[in-house]
Amino acid sequence: MPMILSTPRLSEPSFLSYARVGIVSTQRKKTAIFCSSHRLKDNGLQSGCVLHRKENLSRRFLLFVLVSSGLSPTLPSSGKTKSKNPYDEKRLLEQNKRRQKENNAPEDFPNFIREGFEVKVVTSEDYRKSDSGLIYRDYEVGKGDCPKAGQQVTFHYIGYNESGRRIDSTYLQGAPARIRMGTNAVVPGFEEGIRAMRPGGKRRIIIPPELGPPVGPSTFFSSKQFEVFDIELLSIQNCQRRTIAFYSDVVCN
Repeated sequence: MPMILSTPRLSEPSFLSYARVGIVSTQRKKTAIFCSSHRLKDNGLQSGCVLHRKENLSRRFLLFVLVSSGLSPTLPSSGKTKSKNPYDEKRLLEQNKRRQKENNAPEDFPNFIREGFEVKVVTSEDYRKSDSGLIYRDYEVGKGDCPKAGQQVTFHYIGYNESGRRIDSTYLQGAPARIRMGTNAVVPGFEEGIRAMRPGGKRRIIIPPELGPPVGPSTFFSSKQFEVFDIELLSIQNCQRRTIAFYSDVVCN
């Protein structure tokens, strides 16, 4: 969002104050030289000239310090500085909704009000937030036990960005995904979201940047953004390690 900066309007340009101070300094210099060139016999008048010259030298030194340091005397400003534009939350919200509509985002999709690095997530009351910052909503709870570390989970998912654009889908790939829990196979936010699901459950999770993928030139992601996933947990399998001669692998039933 562009930011317009307004400079206070001066009643007179500041360089005029430099010129006037310089003229006054020149006049005082001439007066001091004229006074010192005449050797007056009157002690009182001579001492007055000496004091006037010292005062003139002090003022010239002060003027030199002010000009060299940029602390020049300026005239009072008569203009008013425009205040910064307020945070237009409503406009940004409507803009995000319009983009999500163009991208055919699903129903009850969360909205993101982004201005720079500040992001506000707007959801319905059906969403919950965990202590880690993960936001989720259960559409179907499912039955059975939740997956544990070392077990394999089979699931479908659809990934979206903040604009509601679909970035990945196992439904379109024609095959579900499989991962072993506790092996850092997915980003922390995704594993946390699926860890509390039961087979047959359907959940939507909103992963904040701190629980998402790393960002950098060596990764696919170039900026820190929220990610939204619709997950359907199909099944949970137990796994055990199998060793045959010099070959070893993990088999999941």
